[in-house]
Amino acid sequence: MHVIVLTAGLVPKGYETRLLVGNTSEREGDLYELAERHGVRCVRVKGLGREVRPFADLLVLTRLYRTIREFDPMIVHTHTAKAGFVGRVAAFIAGVPIVVHTFHGHVLRGYFGAVKTHVYRILERVLARRSSVLLAVSDAVKNDLVSFGVAPAQKVRVMPLGLPLAPLAGPLPRGRLRAAASVPEGAPLIGIVGRLVPIKDLDTFFAAAVFVAQEIPAARFAIVGDGELRHELEARAQALGLQERVHFHGWQHDMAAVYGDLDVVANCSRNEGTPVALIEAMAARRPVVATRVGGTPDLLGNGTRGALIPAGDARALASAILDALRSPESARLDEAQRYVLAHHSVDRLIADVDDLYRQLLAEQRRA
Repeated sequence: MHVIVLTAGLVPKGYETRLLVGNTSEREGDLYELAERHGVRCVRVKGLGREVRPFADLLVLTRLYRTIREFDPMIVHTHTAKAGFVGRVAAFIAGVPIVVHTFHGHVLRGYFGAVKTHVYRILERVLARRSSVLLAVSDAVKNDLVSFGVAPAQKVRVMPLGLPLAPLAGPLPRGRLRAAASVPEGAPLIGIVGRLVPIKDLDTFFAAAVFVAQEIPAARFAIVGDGELRHELEARAQALGLQERVHFHGWQHDMAAVYGDLDVVANCSRNEGTPVALIEAMAARRPVVATRVGGTPDLLGNGTRGALIPAGDARALASAILDALRSPESARLDEAQRYVLAHHSVDRLIADVDDLYRQLLAEQRRA
């Protein structure tokens, strides 16, 4: 979403843009519909995906190099770990004057074993030396990059996500998500939104669901999203006796209908950049409960805009969910909504990136 609205918003500022995207796997959602609504044509790069495949990635690198040489840009701006690696290497080889990379989080802790993580840190250090500037979506992500030795602090700038939040800030439709899972109108509905992958720690969410259901038998739980662990998590829910309480909704495009039905939004990740789902939930004035990891404490104002709990603590997660259900704090919800609308708007993102690009272009001309 961030990249689509940025690509579209830069055109009125005088930029000619081209958005190159990878291929989604069977369990991944895509945002081509959103891109079409914003008038953005996504150029799909054959073979570009999340997995590291050395031979296939060399072909991807060649395709990216040819595309960059054809377009001949002054700036290449990359996002995410895999695309950020091959995209920057292709830009360096093609002689692009300005190369920017945004860390929406990182895979430098908590994703892989010690050896693989060490290799990735070395690669990021090498790429950082050649990059014009690195952007981090939160202070916590920047601090991690500096502490891991990826780049010195002066080369990393914080630039929060910008998202289309206005549609979530008004009256929201209610009933669609509940109807799909036969959830009664009066039953509390607790949701988690995101990819179903190990780093999201859905096991802790299910364990918390057991505790919540013991206290509030009518409670129901919605899993919005998909991913590699879908079948494993469905089996896990059944093993815990939650099959009648938990419903897997898959990817949803109408997020207003999702947040319109949720009474609490949870995030129990073990590592995060800035969770998009929490930003959306805050824009929709929904109580949020999340683990104190990555950029989440920055987003939640260290607990002033949402509840923070330790990672992996199912009882703490359940307790925070129960508190949010029993006594939602209107002032906290108002403050959370004001904060994300001010700090994570599309207009703010476009203005910040425009200022950055013009600064880098001016420096390049002087050089």
